[in-house]
Amino acid sequence: MEDNMLAEQRREAILRELEERGSVSVMDLSEKLGVSDMTIRRDLEALSKKRLLKKVHGGAVPVPKTAREPHFEYKRRLNRAEKAAIARAALPMIEDGDTVALSAGTTTWHIASLLRRASRELTFITNSTNIALTLQENGWEQIVLSGGIFRTPSDALVGPFAERTLRTLNADILFLGVHGIHPEAGLTTPNIAEAETDRCLVEAAQKVIVVADNTKLGVVALAKIASLKEVDVLITDSGASPEMLREIELAGVEVVVAETDEDELARAN
Repeated sequence: MEDNMLAEQRREAILRELEERGSVSVMDLSEKLGVSDMTIRRDLEALSKKRLLKKVHGGAVPVPKTAREPHFEYKRRLNRAEKAAIARAALPMIEDGDTVALSAGTTTWHIASLLRRASRELTFITNSTNIALTLQENGWEQIVLSGGIFRTPSDALVGPFAERTLRTLNADILFLGVHGIHPEAGLTTPNIAEAETDRCLVEAAQKVIVVADNTKLGVVALAKIASLKEVDVLITDSGASPEMLREIELAGVEVVVAETDEDELARAN
């Protein structure tokens, strides 16, 4: 029987190749990953059923998208080791009794996945159904879900209902995932509605911590969430550009660089 863990790692590698090259072939993947053509075809079929790629003759291409960002399930597989490292660095920043806000996103989801119910008491606010369900599965009870319009590809709840709820709430700490962070453009996302919802989360929080892997640094997307003046801390990974980090620090943001576990990185690659 095929090892499920090996299959998962191999399929993540296929998605990374697709992200980097724009298309993949069965022959090239078979050679690079050291498995048979038949195994690669099964992998492509499995990924195709999840709508993470589109099979074509001899290989695969990305799924055509009307949005300018990939789906949550796709993004969750990218830079997984880096996101896990960022999540681990975020946990010590949460204190007993805190109200913790988590924006929709895959890095913030990683934080939620590591938060296990212990003796401490925490209350959570989120506009992500994925995060709310993960927190519930981990034993947490005090979870406020914003409500609103369910929007893919990030699976965020947005719109007037979400904004109305968030404007009535206060959080001690916010972990905010973004599409881009730039010294001048600030925090940005491709979706205008999600930018406004994230803006409400920023206004509700006493402390704003942006969690973003190195691929988000220097990126500017369509809609602005907030300026760097409104950010207290950035947690990123060791692949981040030192020059970019210096510019972000000069804007008044504390920078925390999370060291990626080498074994975890090797498994992801």
